[in-house]
Amino acid sequence: MGILLPVLAKARCGARILRGMNNQRQIVSAINLFALDNDGQYPESVATITYGDNWHWQDPRMMTACKSRPRQTHRSISEYLHSYIEDARIMFCPNAPREYQYLQQAWDAGDDWDNPDSSFPYDPVWGTYCFYWNYIGYLGAGKAPFRGPRSSAGGREQSKLLVSDYFGYDHHRSTKAYGSCEKFKGATITMGTEVSSAYWSRKSNGDIDPDALNIKLHAGYMDGHVESFTPSEAIPMKVSITSDGIVAYPSGIGLGPGIFYLPANAAR
Repeated sequence: MGILLPVLAKARCGARILRGMNNQRQIVSAINLFALDNDGQYPESVATITYGDNWHWQDPRMMTACKSRPRQTHRSISEYLHSYIEDARIMFCPNAPREYQYLQQAWDAGDDWDNPDSSFPYDPVWGTYCFYWNYIGYLGAGKAPFRGPRSSAGGREQSKLLVSDYFGYDHHRSTKAYGSCEKFKGATITMGTEVSSAYWSRKSNGDIDPDALNIKLHAGYMDGHVESFTPSEAIPMKVSITSDGIVAYPSGIGLGPGIFYLPANAAR
């Protein structure tokens, strides 16, 4: 038994990794099928927040926004993709510590989602994958912003990245900590909330090399392939508080979304 249990644990871990990669392939397939049915155009990103007639970007894990941004049709990814993906678990990393309580209900409700445990109308939902179609993010002063693909035809300034595992640093729910939907060395659980999913995290004040976390991440691209990457093969992106991606969300105010790590080839 002492020999068998570690082998079984490793096998289960490997199965979850394969399931997560398959999830990302299905998400990419759904996005491309949507484009096929909509003149080659990908869905709008729902990772935004609005203030009256103004809007800016939000955490790319957002699956349902509080409100649609001006002139945007939908606030929920499922309004675009439910015809292609009925099982909400495909939109959720199987290596995350806990599934969001209302994952399927929120997916089925689409734009009409309103959390029964909250008095706030039209609650958002944050998941575990990062969704990058039609998304713009801040890559640094003097650098061109990250631009997710807008259509199946691609574009010179657009990335080919559509979806990735979450790996980030200094999110307001786990300040000065690395966080991911994938379990890594020394990680504990950051619990979910009424509107967001649980994830793995580990405190660091700059004293931990990200590669020492022993984490392997995955990302899905427009052509349908899913590849792995490590922290050393990633670049940092911040949420932009302007629609053009050139002003980063301020650091050190206690409520920020922190850094999101993209595979380096996603910014080419």
